[in-house]
Amino acid sequence: MSTKLTATAATVALVASTFAVQAAELRLSHQWSTKDIRHQVAQIVADEVASADVDLDIKIFPSKSLFKPREQYKPLSRGQLDMTVFPLSYAGGQQPAYNLTLMPGLVKNHDHAARLNESEFMGEIEKIMAGDDVMVLVHGYLAGGFAGKDKCITAPADVEGLQTRAAGKAFEQMLAGAGASIASMASSEIYNAMQTGVLNAANTSSSSFVSYRIYEQVSCYTPAGDFALWFMYQPLLMNKSTFEALNDDQQAALLAGAEKAEAFYIEQAKKEDAASAEVFRENGVEIADMTQEDFDAWRALAQETSYKAFVEEAPDGQSLLDLALSVE
Repeated sequence: MSTKLTATAATVALVASTFAVQAAELRLSHQWSTKDIRHQVAQIVADEVASADVDLDIKIFPSKSLFKPREQYKPLSRGQLDMTVFPLSYAGGQQPAYNLTLMPGLVKNHDHAARLNESEFMGEIEKIMAGDDVMVLVHGYLAGGFAGKDKCITAPADVEGLQTRAAGKAFEQMLAGAGASIASMASSEIYNAMQTGVLNAANTSSSSFVSYRIYEQVSCYTPAGDFALWFMYQPLLMNKSTFEALNDDQQAALLAGAEKAEAFYIEQAKKEDAASAEVFRENGVEIADMTQEDFDAWRALAQETSYKAFVEEAPDGQSLLDLALSVE
């Protein structure tokens, strides 16, 4: 072979190698710090794929460093982003069915959430995702509770007349139905709002209650336990075409990592709820537990408020709601 042909072949090989490296790097975006459970879920998948040695690298962009929190679904569906850990209800404006993944009383505890993940209901949600060229790698729900400045909140009657912050539109609808006045704000603003008397009660995630030190401003905390109202579906998603373009070994490595990450996710989510209750208890805050009777009362109220509004807004809303409620 001539020197010129050898050089040309080397150049072609170099270019091919460059493209192979580019094709084997996946970008994963999320909004949380590297200490957060959702980052850890992503890291487990990335580490498992790396250890499988299948010429695939996952580069994680945490702390909303690549996309704004609510603006990740569109680039994911268009193939401009490969993977994201994403609260699916953020995309409820594009797909109203997704609003069911942050709906009061639809999930009662983490084991129930795990059954929902394997249900026909989730299968229908995944069909909608597939239409947007999106697929689920890791299922996961995180829970939350209530905190009251001057009283415990377990049943609908407990919020009547209170100025309350709720986590999500559906929760605002339900709490308003119970006679609460709603103050919309980010969870990071709850502390000051309670300190200044703007808020009497709040509903948010277990992790936010702790990270924003809400225990310094309240007398009673109702954590997620055997029963809870607030569950938010926050899966690790992937662009479907990107996944399908990978070779068999790469796909297998991703799925194996996802299986390990999902088991970690539910275990840590349960621990997070228990740990939040312990932090509040250590700071002298009374701990209240929601009962089956309380939960049933909230769900009955949600039927007349949040669920009713959802069915009116979402195509096939009633059938999707019925599928979700059929999971025991």
